[in-house]
Amino acid sequence: MRVLVISCNTGEGHNAAGRAVYENLTDRGIEAEFVNMMALMGDKVDRAVSGTYVKSTRIPFVFHTIYRIGGAVSRLLYNMHVKSPVYLANRKCCGKLGDYIEEKEFDVVVTPHLFCAETLTALKRSGRLKAKTMAICTDYTSIPFWEETELDYYVIPHEDLCEEFIKKGIPKEKLLPYGIPVMKAFRTKMSREKACTIINSRENIHLDTRKRTYLVMSGSMGFGKVELLTVNLIRYYGDRVNVVIICGNNEKLRRRLNFLFSGHKNVIICGFTKQVALYMDACDVLFTKPGGLSGTEAAVKNIPIVHTNPIPGCETKNAEFFSQRGMSCSCTKIKEQLQAARQLCRDETARNQMLESQRTYIFPGTCDRIVEKIMEISEVP
Repeated sequence: MRVLVISCNTGEGHNAAGRAVYENLTDRGIEAEFVNMMALMGDKVDRAVSGTYVKSTRIPFVFHTIYRIGGAVSRLLYNMHVKSPVYLANRKCCGKLGDYIEEKEFDVVVTPHLFCAETLTALKRSGRLKAKTMAICTDYTSIPFWEETELDYYVIPHEDLCEEFIKKGIPKEKLLPYGIPVMKAFRTKMSREKACTIINSRENIHLDTRKRTYLVMSGSMGFGKVELLTVNLIRYYGDRVNVVIICGNNEKLRRRLNFLFSGHKNVIICGFTKQVALYMDACDVLFTKPGGLSGTEAAVKNIPIVHTNPIPGCETKNAEFFSQRGMSCSCTKIKEQLQAARQLCRDETARNQMLESQRTYIFPGTCDRIVEKIMEISEVP
């Protein structure tokens, strides 16, 4: 059996979900590849697609407007049985992706990204695709244009979302409410003290294990009011806590934070890191924007979450899903975020209730279920 996992570089969440499946496949000795679809089209196309996405997320109003228009257009065109501009744009990738799949003779193709799902749909409609296909939805809602794709299966984050996906046009029999896959580093837990010790050794920094640690994550693109949140943390706590900030790929944000907090030894600024799971183990509370993947990783780690300002659109739905089920505190104002974090540190009952809710609604074994399904469908003639 040969499996292709394809994604696009528009935010690290999609890639992380794809890599989680790829990791599980290879750990089982299954032959698999992980590919950035846009890279098959050339570096210029890849940079243009990822760059456009990053620019849109940096201006929340623009992203929200695009998302809302996309939702309206998606519903209208779906009812008219007309394919969207999103489909038509991604159909242009058919030649390169189709050739790659045929050359490598993949049995199953898995994607955590809508763009790739659109291309796979076009390949299926043209009769070029014999491999079985599976989509992985990485937000706690059905985002616009999923309904115009025609893959064999759709892994969705929770059974509570089945009705929403069915109403949008995805057949019930294609839905697999397995959860969102996370890499195995997030499925294990170590003590806070041990995690701090390892970080201090690996990263050449100093996390004081006698102090509480607040972890601030702004997503791979460095989104949100990170400076303002950190200023208020320092104003309230001074040097009595550790503040660790992960800026992702936003180098400008990292430099700005280094300048602002250079005099505070208890404020640690990180760029893109592969040690997120370790930093989660080391923290007492996580402040993070409500990305579907990052929220799932934190909930699988089973740590208290304070959701900060979302990128309007699907992240708003993610925040609602988590907060309505008691898996996080969702606050848009800095003052409320700080109050929520203090309560989670001081009130053991509130903290334990949140952690229990995470264990109830989030599935650590998602990757195993996905790979087992891949193995099953690959054997079907």
